[in-house]
Amino acid sequence: MDERIDASDGGERLFRGYSGRLLVSLSLAYLVIQFGRNILSPLLPAIVEDLGITPFQAGIALSVLSATYALCMYPGGHFSDQLTRKTVLVAASVVSTVGFVSLLLANSYPPFVLGAATVGIGAGLYWISLRGLLADLFVARRGQAFGVQDSLGFAGPLLAAGGAVVVLEMTSWQMAFLPAAVLLAGSTIVAHNWIREPYDVSPVEFDFVDAGSRVFGDPQVRRLVIAYSCGIFAMQAVIGFLPFFLQHEHGFSSTLSSVGFAVLFLGAMVTLPISGYLGDRFSHVPVAVGGLLLGIVGLLLLLFAPTQAAIGVGILLFGFGIWAFPPVIQAYLMTRFPNESMGGDFGVFKTVYAGVGSVGPTYVGFVAGVADYATAFLGLVAFLVAAIAILLRL
Repeated sequence: MDERIDASDGGERLFRGYSGRLLVSLSLAYLVIQFGRNILSPLLPAIVEDLGITPFQAGIALSVLSATYALCMYPGGHFSDQLTRKTVLVAASVVSTVGFVSLLLANSYPPFVLGAATVGIGAGLYWISLRGLLADLFVARRGQAFGVQDSLGFAGPLLAAGGAVVVLEMTSWQMAFLPAAVLLAGSTIVAHNWIREPYDVSPVEFDFVDAGSRVFGDPQVRRLVIAYSCGIFAMQAVIGFLPFFLQHEHGFSSTLSSVGFAVLFLGAMVTLPISGYLGDRFSHVPVAVGGLLLGIVGLLLLLFAPTQAAIGVGILLFGFGIWAFPPVIQAYLMTRFPNESMGGDFGVFKTVYAGVGSVGPTYVGFVAGVADYATAFLGLVAFLVAAIAILLRL
């Protein structure tokens, strides 16, 4: 455990003591960030119509958000290693708040993309430094802590699905970002008061070559980044365009497509803590493989099921499966990185796979424009099969 983190008044407690307080409170702040990031998908049909843009342009905006999120992983992790986790977490909260305010004021495509990019920067800095803080606080129960954090964080997209319906019924899509900005500003104060670390704004040097060599010099990590990139590519593609897909390919209403989006993340909330527990209890990689297989079954149902109820089951199964592998693979990776560079090393890994995954929405927007959404979604099965094949070699 990092000597900067004092958890002596509770040990590795998930919901009590110093470690539990930080796990829950900071995960709730990440819930707000996830709400703001993911409400873009159910709002996307309204945004496309209001701004007069194409699905391809909408996909580019979503990819910009994901790409800036990815590109901030290594610098965010390195800053949190060299300075303090608190310094980066609080700064990230401020940047994310600015991004939500920018989306609140956006009335054309360029400021919309700029706001999405700012949210991505703040979210990337926040996630990687939070992951590092939890890795400091939890060792024996690290997989469970990651699962709890992800599960709480992914309540945000569930709220986003319902929030999108309410917002579109009452006002403009921009107003969806007002509660995110207000709540995240409040969570910044909580992080400032509760994290027992000082602020540090000392100059920080970067050595990208050493960090890359340290991470990708490990053959296991090289294989994992390819497998993980394939899984995240499929995940981001489905998340970005699921409401659009349901409306255009299956004739769902706007409300029902938002419900389908919520079902996807309901699967995440259920499976994340369970997969973390199973990975800690048994073995991480087999749990990840099982999750991806279940994701393929769900995706095929989503494409070919004859009724709306069966399509809903497919969405749920895809959610169960696709979200099972992140916490277990991340917990496995953390054991391969030195404690003194854990945040930065994991940031390098996440920058690569999240950068590849960020192209997922652009891929769907492009293929849908050339062919249709069903063809775009069917192509994602190949990415999941590739990920499974690589993981089985481990």
